[in-house]
Amino acid sequence: MTSLSPTHVTTEVGVPPRPRPGAATLRTIVGDWLPAVPLLALVATMLLAPALLLVVGSFTGTQGELTLDNWVKVINRRGDQTAIVTSITLAATVATLAALIGAPIAWLLSRMRSVGRLAWLALLTVAGNFGGIGLGFAYFSTLGGVGMVTLALQSLGLPFDPPRGASFNGLVLVFLYTNVPLYVLLVLPGMGALRDDWWEAAQVASATRAQFWRRVGIPVLLPFLAAGWLLVFTWSIGVYGLAYALAGAGAASGVQLMTLRIGSILQSDITETWRANVLAVMLMLYAVVSLLAYRAMLRRGLRWWR
Repeated sequence: MTSLSPTHVTTEVGVPPRPRPGAATLRTIVGDWLPAVPLLALVATMLLAPALLLVVGSFTGTQGELTLDNWVKVINRRGDQTAIVTSITLAATVATLAALIGAPIAWLLSRMRSVGRLAWLALLTVAGNFGGIGLGFAYFSTLGGVGMVTLALQSLGLPFDPPRGASFNGLVLVFLYTNVPLYVLLVLPGMGALRDDWWEAAQVASATRAQFWRRVGIPVLLPFLAAGWLLVFTWSIGVYGLAYALAGAGAASGVQLMTLRIGSILQSDITETWRANVLAVMLMLYAVVSLLAYRAMLRRGLRWWR
């Protein structure tokens, strides 16, 4: 009687051989990433490819050669310098005021009961998502030269003169309408890092409220507050629709922003698209640096949750 080897038995029974490790790994990768292929294609087409074209265009001369003259010309041009400085100043001012106003509101909301907090969160969400052309029209309808509030106060004999929407102060005021609610929503989850029992422990140690906030409260919440400031700064420096609704192209009003400058170049002077490319890449760099700093701030703040 002939004996059968283990290999022979396995073959006769019909058990399929084990797949090679490389093939199994390849099938796993394909199975995991195949559903994400449409999204990756969309990101590559709508985000990565345009960003790459902007970067290449900012370093391409009129004859198709690679050059740094485009950046030098933009940095040395007085109008572009004004737009860059004004954009940074406007974004920093709006982010700072939003932090000063929004941080106490976020703290109060974090200590409210659930019903009242939900109502305020609903209002803040609506206000935070109201922007663009609609917000510009709302400003002119309420605080414009013939706005409802302006005419009502002037009819009472009050010398009320609101800032023009095309002015720096007008832009700050309108930007705050959206950015204060946005800031509150951004930093509100971080308020949970400050525990109530820490204040009780500080009271046991005879610490005053000022000492508690100086040594415990502010150091714990500062990374979250700074992260919210960075996001508001990044959003404010890249706004175009709302700024255009208030200040137009920027030349007639005297307020020049980087986004308005880019739009004006693309609409009127197609021969200098390299200037628009340089300004757009600058905005991209601001966004990248801000987001990297934002992640660093969050990592620093999240250590209190462990």
